[in-house]
Amino acid sequence: MTSAPTPYLATVELDADAPTAGYPFDIPAIAGLGALALAPVTVLVGDNGAGKSTLVEAVAVAAGFNAEGGSRNLRFETHRTHCELSDWLVLGYTRRPRWGWFLRAETFYGMASYIENDDDPVGGVKAMFPDLHDRSHGESFLTLVESRMNGDGFYVLDEPESALSFAGQLRLMHAMHQACSEGAQFLLATHSPVLMAFPGARLYELDDQGIAPVGFDDVGAVQLWRSFLDAPDRFFRHLFAD
Repeated sequence: MTSAPTPYLATVELDADAPTAGYPFDIPAIAGLGALALAPVTVLVGDNGAGKSTLVEAVAVAAGFNAEGGSRNLRFETHRTHCELSDWLVLGYTRRPRWGWFLRAETFYGMASYIENDDDPVGGVKAMFPDLHDRSHGESFLTLVESRMNGDGFYVLDEPESALSFAGQLRLMHAMHQACSEGAQFLLATHSPVLMAFPGARLYELDDQGIAPVGFDDVGAVQLWRSFLDAPDRFFRHLFAD
């Protein structure tokens, strides 16, 4: 399913001189990063606070993307929130991508507003995305994916499922498959078992023990979803017990 023989970004590792204390270096998955080997599609999974969004954001910034989303040429900032981890990452490229995009659901509204207010409606980004705020969150999200991530390039996505229905996630996977067939590489952080199931994806689970490769069936979130959907009443008896 993922036909690119060699991903653009082969490894991500923490510089040997990086700090060893303080956020985010005290997150177990960051402290134990080692040389993380990436595939054409790499998916980071884990609970809230495990560091997956922190890591994908840092990779995106280290790769030259805007911290709140966009390409290398789309620069804006609504609120400075990213940490210094990007300064301490060593990216092991096999070759440099000519195109790419960082898409994060958390700051998508700010990016869409920046595009909407672009002062060059003919030659600027607004000409490419004239109506993002005139569509639903999910539809505008997919419009951007299908227009900006539809070919060879390096793409980083942070929890894209938060904007998408089940059908929207399948549509995203279709777009990813099409792009991978042309040599694209994707790095995702997600809570969604749907996106974790992308054929051929390399999965890493982040937890309080660090970061390690994991099979789809062994992902904690996948097991929990299966248990819940099989018998939700068991969860409710525990959650709603007096």
